[in-house]
Amino acid sequence: MSERRGDVVVVEDEAALAQAVAGHVIRAAAEAIAVRGRFDLALAGGSTPKAAYALLASPERRDAVAWDRVRFFFGDERCVPPDDAQSNFRMAAESLLGPLGIADEAIFRMRGEDEPAAAARAYAGVLRAELEGGAGGAPVLDLVLLGMGPDGHTASLFPGSDPYLDDAQLVRAPFVAKFATYRLTVTPLVLRNAGAVVVAAAGAAKAAALAAALRPGADPAVYPVAVVKRNVGRLTWLVDRDAVTNLT
Repeated sequence: MSERRGDVVVVEDEAALAQAVAGHVIRAAAEAIAVRGRFDLALAGGSTPKAAYALLASPERRDAVAWDRVRFFFGDERCVPPDDAQSNFRMAAESLLGPLGIADEAIFRMRGEDEPAAAARAYAGVLRAELEGGAGGAPVLDLVLLGMGPDGHTASLFPGSDPYLDDAQLVRAPFVAKFATYRLTVTPLVLRNAGAVVVAAAGAAKAAALAAALRPGADPAVYPVAVVKRNVGRLTWLVDRDAVTNLT
């Protein structure tokens, strides 16, 4: 598979980064709704997405999106109940979905409380049933929001294993040794077929991994976020100045 770097957009700090993510969602929603009458968005966990969600739900921005035309999916989830403090769904519900009054039927969460392998199969079925097929019949999300860890992981694709393992399954339940637990995650095939992917990263702790992942030929087994460079849609890296100190 060929790779491409995508657009790297640098902002001043983490607050500006949250604003940039929120703005990207607003623009992508307007484009998709104008063309198809619907916007299918995959949410991410993490502090920057949480801040962006709060901005989107704020009085100043909540009317910028036709939220009744948006459907919400998830790129990954912890294997915990939906009310657990570690749940990505809970964070999104508290910061975005609840404040906006999003209807339950527009929210497609990963069932982290279920047996991991069964939960992965079930969510793959949800993606196939709810989303239109693109290249190779894989489901197409309009926009996938992702973060990146200091180790270069994204979604719940972690270093040390082949991120393309069981790619065609769409959703996997990998055991993450560093946390001694299972996670649920979409596979690179889902990212590859998305209309657009945004990776948000802030802080000096992520500078080394970001620089390495952006280099041509970066090994996704070492820096899993590098899988997004094989995306067929638009790819944007939204990063703050601290995160780009290792870039030339």
